[in-house]
Amino acid sequence: MKLNEAKKKFINSWGALGTHWGINRTMAQIHALLLVSPDPLSQDDIMEQLSISRGNVNMNVRDLVSWGLVERKIISGERKEHFVADKDIWKVATQIIKERKKRELDPMLKLLTQLEILDEDKKNKDVKQFKEMIGEIQQLGNQADKILETLIKAESNWLGSHLLKLIK
Repeated sequence: MKLNEAKKKFINSWGALGTHWGINRTMAQIHALLLVSPDPLSQDDIMEQLSISRGNVNMNVRDLVSWGLVERKIISGERKEHFVADKDIWKVATQIIKERKKRELDPMLKLLTQLEILDEDKKNKDVKQFKEMIGEIQQLGNQADKILETLIKAESNWLGSHLLKLIK
């Protein structure tokens, strides 16, 4: 397989994968392109290599920067902004976990805390059922939160060694 063909397959696969971790396909494809590019790329470079519009590149690169997956790079003598992705895949995974937690789990836990305070009769069958279900979901969410916090704080070699122990 030639490098260009391999790059295209990786970019398309990463794009499909990205939809599973909360970003759109184009955003993930731009991220993949930046991951495999040895040098920082400008918006024009990204547009050309992925055949997408300037507006699409601009919007998605801005989102990648806000996710902490890409950063702007100033190149001396160049007027155009360039972009680069962190090549440390452990940092990438950790950053995705942080963002998903912040955008999805944290708001849900906040809502569940608000929902458990009801001004109705606790003896009512519907109120009791509602509170029990909210409590179970909240307990699961809190456990997931602790696991994610542990993963975020862990180093890649720590995780690998513990996974090997579990497998054995």
